[in-house]
Amino acid sequence: MQTDAYLAAPGEKDYIGRITEFFQGVDHVSYFSCRWFFRVADTVITEKLLNVGDHEHDDKRVFLSEQKDDNKIGSIISKVNIIYVGPNVAPQDKAQLIAKSDLYYDMSYSEAYSTFSNMPPENIGATGSETTSDISCDDDLSSNEKVIADFAAPPDAQTGTATLLDLYSGCGAMSTGLCMGAALFGLKFNRKWAVDMNPHACSSLRHNHPRTEVRNEKAENYLSLLQEWEALCKAYDVYNSNFLPRTLNDDEVDVNVPLSEGTFEVEKFVDICYGDPNSTGKDGLCFKVRWKTYDSSHDSWEPFDGLRDSPECIKEFVESGYRESILPLPGRVDVICGGPPCQGVSGLNRHRKHKDPLTDERNQQLVVFMNIVNFLRPKYVLMENVVDILKFADGFLGRYALSRLVAMNYQARLGMMVAGCYGLPQFRMRAFLWGALPLVVLPKFPLPTHDAISRGQQVPTKFSQCLVACDETEAKNVEEALVLRDALSDLPKVGNDQPNDAMPYNSRPMTEFQRYIRLNRKAMMDDSLGDATPKKVQLFDHQPLQLNKDDYERVRRIPKKKGANFRDLGGVLVGKNKKVEFDPDIPRVYLSSGKPLVPDYAMSFMKGKSFKPFGRLWLDETVSTVVTRAEPHNQAILHPNQDRVLTVRENARLQGFPDYYKLDGPIKQKYIQVGNAVAIPVARALGYSLAQAYQQREFDGDQCPLFKLPGNFIPVAARLPR
Repeated sequence: MQTDAYLAAPGEKDYIGRITEFFQGVDHVSYFSCRWFFRVADTVITEKLLNVGDHEHDDKRVFLSEQKDDNKIGSIISKVNIIYVGPNVAPQDKAQLIAKSDLYYDMSYSEAYSTFSNMPPENIGATGSETTSDISCDDDLSSNEKVIADFAAPPDAQTGTATLLDLYSGCGAMSTGLCMGAALFGLKFNRKWAVDMNPHACSSLRHNHPRTEVRNEKAENYLSLLQEWEALCKAYDVYNSNFLPRTLNDDEVDVNVPLSEGTFEVEKFVDICYGDPNSTGKDGLCFKVRWKTYDSSHDSWEPFDGLRDSPECIKEFVESGYRESILPLPGRVDVICGGPPCQGVSGLNRHRKHKDPLTDERNQQLVVFMNIVNFLRPKYVLMENVVDILKFADGFLGRYALSRLVAMNYQARLGMMVAGCYGLPQFRMRAFLWGALPLVVLPKFPLPTHDAISRGQQVPTKFSQCLVACDETEAKNVEEALVLRDALSDLPKVGNDQPNDAMPYNSRPMTEFQRYIRLNRKAMMDDSLGDATPKKVQLFDHQPLQLNKDDYERVRRIPKKKGANFRDLGGVLVGKNKKVEFDPDIPRVYLSSGKPLVPDYAMSFMKGKSFKPFGRLWLDETVSTVVTRAEPHNQAILHPNQDRVLTVRENARLQGFPDYYKLDGPIKQKYIQVGNAVAIPVARALGYSLAQAYQQREFDGDQCPLFKLPGNFIPVAARLPR
């Protein structure tokens, strides 16, 4: 018989344990074996997050762990009544069960990958202090759990296709990779909606994924729009289209009365938004109106309150919008993915708020992301972010994200993945957070498929157990690390000024990576264009940022050799501590413009110890991280043997973008889109994991947080000779 008990602890609160065995030691002292329960404050969430005001944790909720040890029997204080509450228990029954107990648990907790997950079947058997219920509930246990039961399922829900919302989508790399990986497993994801503030990124996404509803707006406005849309769908009863709410006064509008001069009549509504499209200084719900006798060039945004005398038009728009799923509704989204920006954690920001990072406006998008999750209640959540969210302020923002998911009754799992480990010549470590409702299976992290060359990014010490890596005690059995030559050696030579955004290759692929990256959409299992015949892949965006005359003159003088940078220019001395200084015995060299060949900012960058300004990359190297800027002043971004910076396409290849993926906007905006993107091979691996969990009907008890991708997953099956 197992017994749950309070156990003496040196701190203010007693420990909580499950006693599994009593025994006598060789010292003739009585002991017991114990599995530990964790309070929320004892987990990675920590006590500090309990005081954050936008969400709450139940004081009676604990998490059973696999951690065990032996203790002296004298440490037992008293028994405690802890019940297990299964994921299928209806809210009212859950409340009754909890009221009869001291504590309850509904998930397990593991420090490895900061995992909160459903209980394995073998841990659900009744004990002397355990009660379960078989009363089922249609969804999870939160207050937002009951979705709009009146609604007939929209077409997406009837086809068996999983719907996906890409928040902070950028140009769509994360959702593109997820859909590719899921397709390889045999599951089709419909990237139905996408939202981003950058208009050029939205244009790129529309071009590459024309069937996606792309909205260029703030995420907080999008949340307000979703809330208003839900209210409209309820008010206009999209399930029973014969119902029309009474929105007019008793005096009905007579459609036969001729319009007075200067009066406009609504023909139909063509779009909806929440915000301030007319720059009035006030946000609100607005419709885009098509006016009778006028063409689309006269369409205008009008506030909803001024359109209530057109109920038939509103009703028609809402019914049509519901049928076409122009906006997601609570419970109708299968997956939300996204990378909310958190500029407030950047090491370049001298005014970071260590004590309370959420008071920094630049970190508020993480809150907005979780608010949207809480409103829509998708089956799965995948959040991506820079590793600094696990470093800055003791990892406060990473802990906050976990805390929000767990408080919303989501399973959760945190990992750090290195892009180079999935077949790219780029290190790029990023944090990923899975979330899954209680009635579905929590996805695992895919083990690396490739070796990677480390480039200076360190794992946060307190989250060291979250690095997705092969067991160092076992043979890796992974592919060799890729280098720049693997990705770039087949691309045409271009100059500093290259105006064409499309061109032929003029050569065959030289490596398996190049052969794969040139494939068309169909071969890549990307069905963004439906059944359209794949076009011959052209090389898009093979354009460098054109350097100004001074910088171009500097770059031309950088030697074409490994490790070359501004230190190789005339007049620079390197001391014993690798710090640079001007050579007092050599006159300073000047450019034709009269400016110095070696600029002062290069000498002073990182206190004169940096090798990055005007640095050349080399073909047998990898890059640390593809960034959003292409200026060579403080980073190594020069082509190995051409006098220019890497092109947009070269950066895109280092991120795993297929060559058919065309970007929109000025060239600087293209660099930003590529640099902000999730590496597509990483997203592809996560998509395979997501599809695997999605199609798994129930948790099989396998608590291992990692899994090995199948052999057919790796597109680089056999590398060509270098």
